[in-house]
Amino acid sequence: MISNQNTNMFQDRLLLIALFLMLLVPASAQQFLRTDGQDIVNEDGEAVYLRGVGLGNWMLPEGYMWRFGKDGDRPRRIEKLISDMIGEQEAAAFWQSFRANYITEADIERIAELGFNSVRPALNSRLFVTEGENNEFIDEGFLLLDQLIAWCKKHQLYVIIDMHGAPGGQTGQNIDDSPNDIPELFTDPKNQDLLVELWVRIARRYKDEPTVAAYDLLNEPLPENTGAADKYKDQLVPLYKRLIQAIREVDQKHMFTIEGYNWSNNWSLFDEPLDDNAFYQFHYYCWNRPDHLNSIEHFLEQRDELNVPVWVGETGEKGNAIYFATSQYFEKNNIGWSFWPWKKMDTQNTPYSILPPEGWDLVRAYSRGEAKPSREEAIRIFAELEENIKLENCVYHPDVVHAMLRRIPLRIEAENYGHDGMDESYFVFDNEFTSENYRTDEPVPVEVIANAEGSRTSEQAIRLKAGEWTSYRVESLQAAAHQLTLKAKALSENAQLELMLNGERLELVLEGNHWVFESLGKQNFVQGDNEIKLQVNLGEVLIDWLDVH
Repeated sequence: MISNQNTNMFQDRLLLIALFLMLLVPASAQQFLRTDGQDIVNEDGEAVYLRGVGLGNWMLPEGYMWRFGKDGDRPRRIEKLISDMIGEQEAAAFWQSFRANYITEADIERIAELGFNSVRPALNSRLFVTEGENNEFIDEGFLLLDQLIAWCKKHQLYVIIDMHGAPGGQTGQNIDDSPNDIPELFTDPKNQDLLVELWVRIARRYKDEPTVAAYDLLNEPLPENTGAADKYKDQLVPLYKRLIQAIREVDQKHMFTIEGYNWSNNWSLFDEPLDDNAFYQFHYYCWNRPDHLNSIEHFLEQRDELNVPVWVGETGEKGNAIYFATSQYFEKNNIGWSFWPWKKMDTQNTPYSILPPEGWDLVRAYSRGEAKPSREEAIRIFAELEENIKLENCVYHPDVVHAMLRRIPLRIEAENYGHDGMDESYFVFDNEFTSENYRTDEPVPVEVIANAEGSRTSEQAIRLKAGEWTSYRVESLQAAAHQLTLKAKALSENAQLELMLNGERLELVLEGNHWVFESLGKQNFVQGDNEIKLQVNLGEVLIDWLDVH
């Protein structure tokens, strides 16, 4: 662990590194972004589609990403747990190391390399300003943000600065580091004063930096299920207006992104744009079982009423079928998105997974109120965690990235046909039918074929009859031949299925009322966009998925 003998020396070093990086980076090729009707555009008027990842668990650790129980569900409780296990000095040194290594330039370079163009860092105000009486602004959060922006400038990523944990907490829940399970941002005017001053300091610092795309003023304020929304929602728009007015006094260039109450998704308070350079944000998680693609029609309607861009600040926390489906759904409707999160511990549904240190179950047990590990054992475990969080020691899940970017190699789930409607993305004879679970406003029959107890996801297939078809679009980074494998089942004695790849036809015969895995050999894909069409020519068929490898 880093020595804690001189915290100021560490922060001075961090400042020098950030300044050095700023000097090394040439004038940014990035341009300031602004809103133009329902689009986000650059200074040349060209539309810019923000497609990025959220940098959660870095400046604001979340207990679920550590697999902790209720005693470690938010930053302040995680900090207490660690301090209890290894002592205050060792804990302070651990956090310095954690924040120095959880997100580094290697992460930013990799995010850009994979094809994303933006990041959304989740801030905890406690890294920027002290709590309690006689509040003082502190350097650590600003220096971390400086360093992040310097890296993003170098690697041509935009930054959306996200106030994830405001002074006092805006939700009264664990996600914002709320101290007393009430949204004290709205119960104590002093906290709103602090938030205004914090945002003004951030805006003054970056007012001339085009790498910063937007200020996300408040993450997921005021949930409905706790009663917080009913009690305090009338304060939300006045607070937004106050923040915008104060920021505009020092920064006239940057966009704002505005979130509704109830986890960002209730926009009923917004009857007019709050600024002429603002876009509205919702968060999109499909946690239903069986899997269900939630409708976004009400957000599209409100976009038309307000005539502003719309962006999904968080989506993810599910599986590849939903990732493919959601990014396709958003892009069809001119909505950018940010996948949440970039990495977390012991997972298969994020781009990167952190390996748990040996003995991590002992730490997790303590977070659930069980026995505390010995100090020596805990010190060893957290020293190993400091190494495991580095990108080079994490496990990469390419299938997650390929699914959300709809990029070969990947698995195409049959229910994820396009969103261009009848005769463009599909054709079925019974257009009065609607599916029960998945895309419930469309007529392609989607059936649940597996829904295992305890699983995060379900398995679904489409049922097509002779003359019916579905169409899919995927990207290939280069012209190349890829192996195709289809999982399907004949529901009639004789069934014939046709696959068309960019107009080239392949026919196969399916026999027997059981699932088969048909190899279609290697087929040629062009660089860029590719269209795949599945059509039943005889009989009736269930189609589960098509693998492209």
